[in-house]
Amino acid sequence: MEFYDLFEQETANLVAAAEKLVDLFDNYENVEAKAKELKELEHRGDVITHEVIARLHRTFVTPIDREDITLLVHSLDDVMDFIEAAGRTAFLYHIAQPTDRARELARIVVKMARKLNEVVPRLRRRDQFPWILKQCVEINTLENEADDVQHAALAELFEVCSTNACEVIKWREIYEHLENATDKGEDVADVLEGIVLKHA
Repeated sequence: MEFYDLFEQETANLVAAAEKLVDLFDNYENVEAKAKELKELEHRGDVITHEVIARLHRTFVTPIDREDITLLVHSLDDVMDFIEAAGRTAFLYHIAQPTDRARELARIVVKMARKLNEVVPRLRRRDQFPWILKQCVEINTLENEADDVQHAALAELFEVCSTNACEVIKWREIYEHLENATDKGEDVADVLEGIVLKHA
């Protein structure tokens, strides 16, 4: 199996996790089971990441620079970690119902995951490099959108902090996990942009 195949497995797994997170927040039932499914997807991502690193040690000639392969796979893994953390935290903190802002952030996360899943397979083809650069700009736009939603969510939280400080603490952490997932998605876009510019 080639490095590109493993990258594509990683992004497909990311989409599955992001869609599971949206489902968790949109259909808030069987929360423990859904959080467990997210954990299984995160574990699958870890296995793919470990395979990439192991293959890197066994391979003399790589399709792109070694440091770029390492950066790409670890950045993708970071996105997965924060998606899983958002679902796990909702379960562990016994969240009664997701907020509209959490649903909004989860939808941005899934858009970003789908975009990465579109972009990464094009790395195989140099004629697609200009298109990849355009998609990286769109990924950056999604991250900015997530920033705005998180800021609005925190502002709304602190309006009611006098009534339930405990809820504020819980939701602030969940919002941070969701926004961090998009931050790490932007990191992936930066790595992709670097690869494209280096090999264009």
